[in-house]
Amino acid sequence: MSADTPSCPRCTSKHTVKNGYIHNGKQNHKCKSCGRQFVQNPQNKIISQGTKALINKLLLEKLPLAGIARVADVSEPWLQGYVNQKYEAVPKRIETRPQKGDA
Repeated sequence: MSADTPSCPRCTSKHTVKNGYIHNGKQNHKCKSCGRQFVQNPQNKIISQGTKALINKLLLEKLPLAGIARVADVSEPWLQGYVNQKYEAVPKRIETRPQKGDA
């Protein structure tokens, strides 16, 4: 192992090996101690509140999620998770009143 071997973010072990590349060409690593795969110096994209507001408007238009993901420049898995969170926040109980003709 070389001196620049990254440590595992989960268990901080130095027993890591190179494990191919991810979709954007970054080096993937695997921890031999706990089995976790990771990328050194990950760059997570932060979704702005303006983008979320746009997505909320587009969701009301009955557009496919793939189309919304393209327009908002977000990944489809992230968008699906966002939609699932929004759905969970909706109250499940519906209040109804009997109509005048029902007895």
